[in-house]
Amino acid sequence: MDVNYEKLLDRAFAKLPSLSVENVDFKIPEPDAIIQGNKTIIRNFSQIADVARRSKDEIEAYLTRELAVHLNVEDQRLVINAKINQATLNAKIKKYFESYVICKECHKPDTHTESITRGFVTLVCEACGARYTVKNY
Repeated sequence: MDVNYEKLLDRAFAKLPSLSVENVDFKIPEPDAIIQGNKTIIRNFSQIADVARRSKDEIEAYLTRELAVHLNVEDQRLVINAKINQATLNAKIKKYFESYVICKECHKPDTHTESITRGFVTLVCEACGARYTVKNY
């Protein structure tokens, strides 16, 4: 049996499933925001926190720093004491999910945060077991 190594490799790779296609049903939620006077209200803030599996306080602290404005959590919604357009809110929520929720190794949202030390938080992926530190907000 005189089959060279390259042909064996080609045959093995041809039998592997395609790795570029991911069947992930996760979608980063878009904020349902309205502007009332000089305030912006995110009506689905609780839903965003539930999807992220983070406390409202954590997301509020992040958005306070990113938007440089005062925020209040009232029941199921977030009140921002400034007019913020929808595109900016979408970008900030997406950045939060990419930095603090979605695993950088397996790209799944099955993570939780652990100890806070010296301004850093340990993000632990429950799907693949990856652990890495991210800057605390």
